[in-house]
Amino acid sequence: MTELMSIGTAGAAAARTALEREIAAGGVAVFPADGLYGLACDPLREDAIARINALKGRDPGKSSAVLYFAPLAMRELVSSLGPRTRDALPALLPGPVTLVVANPQRRYPLACAEDPERLGVRLIAGPLAGAAAAIFQTSANRSGEPAPASFADVDPAIVEAADLAIDGGELTGLPSTVVDVTGIEHGEEPVILREGALSREEVLRRLEPGRDR
Repeated sequence: MTELMSIGTAGAAAARTALEREIAAGGVAVFPADGLYGLACDPLREDAIARINALKGRDPGKSSAVLYFAPLAMRELVSSLGPRTRDALPALLPGPVTLVVANPQRRYPLACAEDPERLGVRLIAGPLAGAAAAIFQTSANRSGEPAPASFADVDPAIVEAADLAIDGGELTGLPSTVVDVTGIEHGEEPVILREGALSREEVLRRLEPGRDR
């Protein structure tokens, strides 16, 4: 049976604790990201990722982002990045951005799918900020259907199939902007793969060389 939790009623701290507990147990959670509701699980648990893919009707060969709620949880990943990539992180994160970074150590291979040396990473603010879990994250909708911006819009079948569902109220409805920075260590410009909540102009402004962060 799904554990239902409202941040408005239970509070953000209780929601963070519940999410951490469920991810550590190998479960699947519906949660509020910054713009849309997502499905989450441990990015190292193949069985949990398979559950999410089956629930969504999602191609298992499709890559996904690894999402963090706290900068400290990213420290091991950040230590493996090049200096220019490390500079890009605080310029854009936390925020509604997915950064695609070079991943020569092939961390989180299940999230990378067929391209193990490229990894999408997110760091978000909001009521769940501070949760210690790193999660495999994808939108909480059946593939091909609109991603939900409110808990009420999440398909009831998805809620019922999850182990935990967190109601965080109405979100912006905007997807993250996807920025590929895999080439910046070699002097290549960042590439906007999808424009979302953060405009192309704002992304490029924040990444200007020498800009005061």
